[in-house]
Amino acid sequence: MSRRFADLPGSRIAGTLTQTSVLVQPIGAIEHHGPHLPLRTDALIAESVAAAAVDREAAAGLDLWLLPTLSVSKSDEHSWAPGTLWLTAETLLATLVDLGRSIAATPAKKVVFLNGHGGNVALLQVANRELRRRFGLQPFTMPAGIQQAGSGRDGEPDELGFGIHAGFAETSLVLALAPELVDEAAFARNVPEHLAGFELLGFNNRPVTFGWLSNDFGPSGVIGDPTGANAAAGERLLAGAVDFAVAALTEIARYSPTAP
Repeated sequence: MSRRFADLPGSRIAGTLTQTSVLVQPIGAIEHHGPHLPLRTDALIAESVAAAAVDREAAAGLDLWLLPTLSVSKSDEHSWAPGTLWLTAETLLATLVDLGRSIAATPAKKVVFLNGHGGNVALLQVANRELRRRFGLQPFTMPAGIQQAGSGRDGEPDELGFGIHAGFAETSLVLALAPELVDEAAFARNVPEHLAGFELLGFNNRPVTFGWLSNDFGPSGVIGDPTGANAAAGERLLAGAVDFAVAALTEIARYSPTAP
């Protein structure tokens, strides 16, 4: 049986979903990813990870359902680049609230935002609280894998902790998922080397954050180093992302705020 929510007839929703059903909402972006990756990179990764995790967990007996991917989101850090489609924070929050209102009309109570775009993180945390308070849902947010920069070892470029956008990891993932969409001739390193000495300020879980636009670090919009990216590395990253999603969804399925 298909585990795609949108494949169900509307007349079967009430009899198929229950309060223990978990709806998984992939959310990505349509945004500039340098000269070598497609605009839909984040949406492609989020949907691929979510679909694989839902299929695996459903086969293992969990009541999971995959919602249609929300591809256009809060991408204003790339708003300078033609091709980027983006919503304001207010519009995206309103969209997520409306989505929650719609979900609340079904028997399901748990919805998981499986997010492939870093620009959505803060707003999704706000949405979690809104959906809990307004509609009594149990909302969760999780990444489509663990963000990591190229380490400089085993053939990876050293991204100095700054490989966050169109760098080694993302490029490798797209090479594994849709190699026909990658222009390897356009690979070029763009790492803000002058920031490497900071210990507290930066990306990838540094405690001090700051407002930025992707072209702050150079006109290509890349923040990282795609050189050396390869499909084999992408397959490893994808497998790790799906394993992570499976583990997270397993815990989400048994989560209860009160002891049984």
